[in-house]
Amino acid sequence: MSPERPYHHGDLQPALLAAAIEIVGESGAAAMSLREVARRAGVSHTAATYHFGDKAGLLAAVAADGYRRLATSLSEVRERGLSFLEMGVAYVRFAVEHPAHFEVMYHPALYDSRAPAVVDARQETAELLYGTREASAEQLREGVAAWSLVHGFATLWLAGNLPAELGRDPERISRAIASYLRVPRRRRA
Repeated sequence: MSPERPYHHGDLQPALLAAAIEIVGESGAAAMSLREVARRAGVSHTAATYHFGDKAGLLAAVAADGYRRLATSLSEVRERGLSFLEMGVAYVRFAVEHPAHFEVMYHPALYDSRAPAVVDARQETAELLYGTREASAEQLREGVAAWSLVHGFATLWLAGNLPAELGRDPERISRAIASYLRVPRRRRA
């Protein structure tokens, strides 16, 4: 155990998760190892293996945590009664504020995307992205179009691949580009 970060009983899983997120943020998911995560958390490699099994298991926990955090962000927008556009801005904000989570969440080859915690968290997020538990085909198309736009923007922003002339405020820019997406008004029932 590291004297700088002593292990406190009951906090091991969150400490390992935080260490993994830190490493992914610094070096990327491919560079993360259970040994380094355990070292940073101040525990043995065996302790990390006991809780997560392997690297893929730990990355599944990172993905599930990310989806839950994203769902919380989107829920806050919904509860405040803000527009669909603001849901997209919240998505971009999440990506910018949690780039390590974002990197892992959308690379399911890194982890078991069928892990129950991931499936549940993704479902909760999808319901918020599409606005309903059982989206119609039209709602799915509209939701995917909007999601593609903000996801693509967030990915380009994080990679530093956007023209500098757009500015330095990702939320302002995402509001501006989202206005180019025109979703047809639904017919009234």
